[in-house]
Amino acid sequence: MQQVKAKKSLGQHFLTDLSVAHRIADTMSGHKDLPLLEVGPGMGVLTRFLVDAGHDLKVVELDGESVAYLQKHFPALDGRIIADDFLRLDLRAMYGDGKFCIIGNYPYNISSQIFFKVLEYKDQVPCCSGMLQREVAQRIAAKPGSKTYGILSVLLQAWYDIEYLFTVDENVFDPPPKVKSGVIRLTRNAVTSLGCDEALFKAVVKTSFGQRRKTLRNSLKSMLPSPPAEYAELLALRPEQLSVEQFVELTNMVAACRAGV
Repeated sequence: MQQVKAKKSLGQHFLTDLSVAHRIADTMSGHKDLPLLEVGPGMGVLTRFLVDAGHDLKVVELDGESVAYLQKHFPALDGRIIADDFLRLDLRAMYGDGKFCIIGNYPYNISSQIFFKVLEYKDQVPCCSGMLQREVAQRIAAKPGSKTYGILSVLLQAWYDIEYLFTVDENVFDPPPKVKSGVIRLTRNAVTSLGCDEALFKAVVKTSFGQRRKTLRNSLKSMLPSPPAEYAELLALRPEQLSVEQFVELTNMVAACRAGV
């Protein structure tokens, strides 16, 4: 059977262990009532289990060689293979205002960007799961106080409950990556509003972690040049010590100072 050559420029490492692929597919077993979009199917090792499970599946693949392979070996996906860059896709053009889920063995080189894009559609994506570099997966799932807790952790955990499910060793890929992989699942929480300006929240989080070794008083000087004394205790903390709720509080603090309240 003709194989697709992995392309370093696309961050391709093809999973070869069917049992791992089956476990990843099972992360969506509770969402068969919703359309499912697979990102970067490659040669379809995960795709086959999603098709067999009866998901209403579409796949998006940038690599032309992989697209040709999928068209030949997955006739059930006729008309459902999107030859495009996931990061450039208008998902509302595909799904309207309806809900859908996302899954994939995500390319390492764009995995963070993929999850930032999921955030853009947070009100339409109740569940997103898949495999990515273990370091990034652990960062997404990290809790406050952890050294790996960061921008992606806070922004995603504001809207999703996150589970780190299992680790995947390097030897089940072709070619083997230099790092281990991790499988995670994001399930939309009940939050409908953060209780603050969302754009400012994102800016506060990013600015705070821009100098993560400094206290918030120092890292947020550009946003809070003269903070009121009652904010001293919170501003004495470092960004990795703050929960999502505390970042919301911090955002409202910045907004109040800007408004002169």
